[in-house]
Amino acid sequence: MTQSLLHRILDPANRADPYPIYEELRRTPVHHEADGPYVVSTYYEIRSLLHDPRISSDARNLASNTADPLAEAPHEEGALPPGFLKLDPPEHDRLRRMTNRPFGPPHSPHRVDGMRPELHDIVAGLIDGIGDPARIDLVDQFSYPFPVTVICRLLGVPREDEARFHTWADTLAASLDPNPDADSAARSKGAHDARMQLGMYLAGLIEERRKNPGDDMLSQLATAKGEDGPMSTMELLSTAALLLIAGHETTVNLITNGMLALLRNPDVLQRLRGDPRLAVPIVEELLRFEPPVQLLPQRTTLADIEVRGVTIPKGAPIWLVLASGNRDPQRFADPDRFDPDRPDIQHLGLGSGIHSCFGAPLARLEAQFALAELARRLENPRLLQDPPPYRQNAVLRGPRHLHIGCDGIRP
Repeated sequence: MTQSLLHRILDPANRADPYPIYEELRRTPVHHEADGPYVVSTYYEIRSLLHDPRISSDARNLASNTADPLAEAPHEEGALPPGFLKLDPPEHDRLRRMTNRPFGPPHSPHRVDGMRPELHDIVAGLIDGIGDPARIDLVDQFSYPFPVTVICRLLGVPREDEARFHTWADTLAASLDPNPDADSAARSKGAHDARMQLGMYLAGLIEERRKNPGDDMLSQLATAKGEDGPMSTMELLSTAALLLIAGHETTVNLITNGMLALLRNPDVLQRLRGDPRLAVPIVEELLRFEPPVQLLPQRTTLADIEVRGVTIPKGAPIWLVLASGNRDPQRFADPDRFDPDRPDIQHLGLGSGIHSCFGAPLARLEAQFALAELARRLENPRLLQDPPPYRQNAVLRGPRHLHIGCDGIRP
């Protein structure tokens, strides 16, 4: 039997190259299958909906009769509440504003930029420790440990605890796995248990920071007394969990997708080796060409909304396929070509509107440092497997491993 478009998007067999499916999807900009979500795939429509106050990020607004395979279970008593990513104004705005105080302007304008020397040292140390240059797993040896080390230092989470929260983070990321054939009850229970364990772990750290605060973000969030007052304990736990997981999961994919794209485009890799300043436009084009977050599920309409002649009813689930919008030929010329010289890369790779990626400045800087140094230091790098094996997840898309080889590592 022929698979529906929705099932083809979700099928792990198509993870290495979903773009032909997205091209087909764009022929019907608002795609809807019986009892499923409304899938929006074209650039201008996605961007408009990201700024539309009639679109909710709060799963509690989803109509109870939907059959969305990515719909979350209702919030359980005693579980961590949703992070601000999954809330609407005014709760979203208050929590995001409070979280931003120790992270960025206007209160902490130098937080991210001041990390440049530290980022350089972490990258250099990881490349120095690669070992055998003939066979490198870029994910395990570089793309994963780099952003994990960074977010641990930023938040004040002991790096030696990585093995503990790695398991919880993997479980929570897997809970986004949109396989409609998966056991949804088991997935929900696994995600709930992981959030509870992560919450208990963070609660111990937060209590310690309240007694002995440092200059890390957890300390500042735990002791904040700004104009919005302090976060409640549960809000603080949810925010800390969100920052810890989102602070590395997507950046792993961005760096890995980036190196894969460069190895497939050796002319661009050669240019970057000669001029590290090109890392800035390269990362922006990567966010368009291979965004680490492919689609935003679990958005909901707060009223009937008409999009391209289709009425999406109140309470309906909407999926916004960012990666498809980024390849929309109505917005980008020759969209399937990787071209960091594009004069106008206004991509959707970091979202847009009030829910645009909170950690975007840090993610950009991490990817720029990572790709520039890999290009400079790896001698004659080459792919050992193409396409690489991909993670099953259709939302957070990226290779699980990226096996590369090189002739040596420059100092």
